[in-house]
Amino acid sequence: MLRQALRRFGQKLVHRPPLKEPVPEDDPQRRLSTLDLVALGVGRTVGVGVYVLAGEVVSNQAGPSIVICFLVAGLSSVLSGLCYAEITARVPLSGSSYLYTYVTIGELWAFITGWNLIFSLVADTANVTRAWILAFANLLGNQISQTLRESILLYVPQVLAEYLVFFVVGLVLLLMELQTLNHSRFFLITKVITLMKLLVLGFVIISGFIKGDLHNWMLTEDDYIMAGLNDTSSLSPLGSGGFVPFGFKGILHGAATCFYTFIGFHNIFERVEEAQNPQHSVPMGIVISLFICLLVYFGVSSALTLMVPYYKLQPGSILPEAFLHIGWAPAYYVVAFGFLCSLSSSLLGSMLPIRQLIHKMARDGLLFPVLARIETGTYAPIVATVIFGITAPVMAVFFGLTDLVNFRSLGSLLAYSLVALCVLILRYQPQRRNEENEAEEQEENGPAAERLTLQGLLFPGSSTPTPLSGRVVYVCSSLLALLLTLLCLVLAQWPVLLSGDPVWISVVMVLLMLITGITGVIWRQPQSSSPLYFKVPALPLVPLLSIFVNVYLMMQMTAGTWARFGVSMLIGLAIYFSYGIKHSVEGVGMANST
Repeated sequence: MLRQALRRFGQKLVHRPPLKEPVPEDDPQRRLSTLDLVALGVGRTVGVGVYVLAGEVVSNQAGPSIVICFLVAGLSSVLSGLCYAEITARVPLSGSSYLYTYVTIGELWAFITGWNLIFSLVADTANVTRAWILAFANLLGNQISQTLRESILLYVPQVLAEYLVFFVVGLVLLLMELQTLNHSRFFLITKVITLMKLLVLGFVIISGFIKGDLHNWMLTEDDYIMAGLNDTSSLSPLGSGGFVPFGFKGILHGAATCFYTFIGFHNIFERVEEAQNPQHSVPMGIVISLFICLLVYFGVSSALTLMVPYYKLQPGSILPEAFLHIGWAPAYYVVAFGFLCSLSSSLLGSMLPIRQLIHKMARDGLLFPVLARIETGTYAPIVATVIFGITAPVMAVFFGLTDLVNFRSLGSLLAYSLVALCVLILRYQPQRRNEENEAEEQEENGPAAERLTLQGLLFPGSSTPTPLSGRVVYVCSSLLALLLTLLCLVLAQWPVLLSGDPVWISVVMVLLMLITGITGVIWRQPQSSSPLYFKVPALPLVPLLSIFVNVYLMMQMTAGTWARFGVSMLIGLAIYFSYGIKHSVEGVGMANST
């Protein structure tokens, strides 16, 4: 009895829903072209990171080597983008990492992914709110905070007077959100704003190469003395100078932070059911938008560090301030105005993905049913927007920009890793529409197909995936994810490895041999021959490399970020095991059928 109960419990955790039929190709709601999707991806990706985060990373993490940080973060994003491109071609349904995880590796991981994304999206809204205030106050010479402190200091504590502006502007932006929920020309405005962003950033890049000084990439201690920085007690540590002033460790931490700047292309696959020819336009939109963003970030970071010595960019500095250093004051206001428009467009659309994700999870029974009305009720969308519009400024008050960025990045890195795992598993699975068909297929193949031998493991007898080969890949992929995580934990202690400690080196060698052997087993299994417009090349290496890079960047996060992540996950798992696992639609259906 206990064994059966545990088996049913385990089946619930990994139960996968059947795939629903996608929207027909000739449906009139499919009106988004590849250009629309590229504009959406670039418009939502280019924002806070390039304007505000660059100063944070340059000042105390990477210096001029922020260029390398963007390249590493871009590599991780491109690998993840390739995985998303295949999974959207294979599962042409509007959704997110939550949906793709649900139909591939089961309910528990889907809940973890969805819950994580909810917190990450709220943190993202808080990031944009804080950046908007920073830019607006900087444009007006910080008069907002000064006026509030002088006018209400007699009535509230100084801390509240300092940060009340977050709540004020949060409410204003909330009203703007309510007025634009059903804007019929959303994509036209998106393309216009995206074009304006690229023009402004193109101006920054050209200006940087005109007014830049290559010596700013080769600074020494003598330059600090000449600049009057003998007493650096009020500044962050200046590092050792040169192109990599904070060493390899600084590049790793900077890359983990810079990863945030590439988050945004998820808006493309959330519009799959509105895209024309989605199996072609969605993969192309993802890849092209990521490539454009990588070029923009590389150019802007190069221009910024060439125009301004990195030690003059303090945390909180925004990109337009670079023009004050080179004496181009009019350009400062032009770039700052473009920055404001860019962030405003991000805020206007930031609430919708949160509401959609909560609605989907509640509709699947994983969250409370009242939340399912968040998209369908008359007043529920307004109430939801009010709640999230207040939550974001509260988070912006109690957490710094870097804290919010790292929290958002950690959630996205986990989701991207799971999607890469999903791609690896799906490519080796037999065709199935639902669990009943899969059971019938297993039954037809008979007991002989269920027998696993060493020869059959390395030299499968079938040229097409079978239920047994699919399970082999499922188990091997799970083991690889675990081994890659352990390898990243060990490699995070790279100073010890460089010291030549034989114990740590032996551990790395054993992990590498296990990873190589299991990867070889997966490589020998037959792949699905389903025709797709896009497939990840060099399987299984590309998804595994994506998982490795993502997990290694996760290991660079601070202990505070992991603590906040742990608290949020404890709350989520408590909700899932007390409510979600009992009321999930698929779980209840499976119990009834049993």
